[in-house]
Amino acid sequence: MAAIDTAITENPNQDQTPAADPNTLGGRLALGLQSFREMPVGRQIALLGTLAGGLVAVVAILFWALKPTYVPLFSQLEGAEAAEVMEALTQLGVPYRVDNSSGRIEIPQQRVAETRLQLAGQGLPKSADIGFELLQQESGFGTSRLIEGARFQRALEGELGRSIAALEPVDKARVHIARAERSVFVRERVPPSASVVVHLKGSRGLTDTQVGAIVHLVSSSVPELTPDRVTVVDQSGRLLTSDGEDKSSRLSLDHLEYTHRVESRYVDRVQSLLVPIVGRDRVRVQVSADLDFSRVERTQESYDPDKTAIRSEQLNEEERIGADPLAGGIPGALTNQPPAGGVVGQQQAAQGNATVPSSRSQQTTRNYEVDRTISHIQETPGGVRRLTAAVVVDYVDQVNEAGEPIRVPRSDAEMETLRDLVREAIGFNEARGDSLQVRSASFVPESDEDEEPIWTQPWFLELVKIVGGLLLALIVMLTVVKPALNQILPKPPEPEKPQEDEETRALTDGIEGEGEGEEGEEIVSLTHEPSGLAALMGPKGPDRQQLDLEAVREMVREDPKRVVQVMKQWLAEDGSG
Repeated sequence: MAAIDTAITENPNQDQTPAADPNTLGGRLALGLQSFREMPVGRQIALLGTLAGGLVAVVAILFWALKPTYVPLFSQLEGAEAAEVMEALTQLGVPYRVDNSSGRIEIPQQRVAETRLQLAGQGLPKSADIGFELLQQESGFGTSRLIEGARFQRALEGELGRSIAALEPVDKARVHIARAERSVFVRERVPPSASVVVHLKGSRGLTDTQVGAIVHLVSSSVPELTPDRVTVVDQSGRLLTSDGEDKSSRLSLDHLEYTHRVESRYVDRVQSLLVPIVGRDRVRVQVSADLDFSRVERTQESYDPDKTAIRSEQLNEEERIGADPLAGGIPGALTNQPPAGGVVGQQQAAQGNATVPSSRSQQTTRNYEVDRTISHIQETPGGVRRLTAAVVVDYVDQVNEAGEPIRVPRSDAEMETLRDLVREAIGFNEARGDSLQVRSASFVPESDEDEEPIWTQPWFLELVKIVGGLLLALIVMLTVVKPALNQILPKPPEPEKPQEDEETRALTDGIEGEGEGEEGEEIVSLTHEPSGLAALMGPKGPDRQQLDLEAVREMVREDPKRVVQVMKQWLAEDGSG
């Protein structure tokens, strides 16, 4: 065994350096670094690139998954207002970013409501429309009347814009008022006009009633401004106000809307009456109303000949007794002479014996008044001409003799009761031709659908983003990073004793043998010839041979592959020698 002494002498530090324990993390790292150094340079570069790329991919995926979702803080801001908002966000410590395409300020979604409240406390963003507070600003000493009028008009436009923006569908609004300058040299004055630009929220729209309200709001706020000189336009450039030529079409739309409201009112009446009886989803009601929108004005005057009354009565009675002494004779001076003188008693006696003439007349005038009625009737449009109603009631759920649920139609008595209730609810009038149908039918069950699907919720999208990012990072770790680490770090030894190959088993058996023949001589020679191992172990005693055998056995158990390489080297040297 002279060759083994030589092999051990060539590696004198092998026994001095303790072998790395593969069961510990430090030992595995040491063995991995040693294995990495033994690799070719090309393989080292490829392995390092794969490991670095996998780690970078994992970090990027985790950063994307855990990064908060940014949403716009405000939809539209002017440049100066956006700068003030950005400065306020920096002071509040709120992370933000500016969209390069739209220029909008975006912040994390979970902090939008909180940040808006904090900015509102600081008065941000400032309203684009400046109201009457503009008049409170100090003006220069030499401000002219023209500038003061322009400031007042700008303040009025701002106040009108704020009032219009208070409507539910309107996000913001701008008002422009045009008024001609007054002059004593102008005979015909141009009336003022106004235009309104409204920015609506999302896909919402303004009804004709709301547009009319905006028009009258503006016209009532500006002196001498009539509603027909107010124009309303939305953000897409659509003209919301109609001119005089479209009055007929607008009137038709108003009639249709009014008819729909009347029908809805009748439907609500019937449903509020039947739902507590048959159930919320077990009744369907439809009402069709025929309305009369004609305007009728008439005046009528009627007389009743049977009813008369004395309005006024005048009675004139006249009676004369005797002739008029002044009447008679020939007209002239002789007739007007006084009578001749005589005796008083003789004249009275003469008059008593004569016949006294007399006359009497009576005249009566009565004015009668005949009963007369004058009626001025103006019929309001929108009266009901005819009603048509249809009511469908669901079947009743019952259980048959076998215990199975079945659906049966309602009884005739119950249907008649429901029919009477509906007739009274809609004010059924057979004289005007109203129609009512109440039927019982089996309803098809509707599938339960959420008003807002869960996948449309912001929190669900954020959760899917995080979970997807984590799964993608895990896949990269398992398919890229782990195989690269396995190439560097050796596998930990199995707890069971590994099976030794034939060469190791033969070497161990040869060392453990007691030495007959050639192998025995080699073992004996190991104990007698000087070697590096013997020098390290010190002087030999009587049991030194047994100690050498134990040391060789320990070497075989710790690193059998290296011992096999030494044996192969011996065999190669013996073959060459």
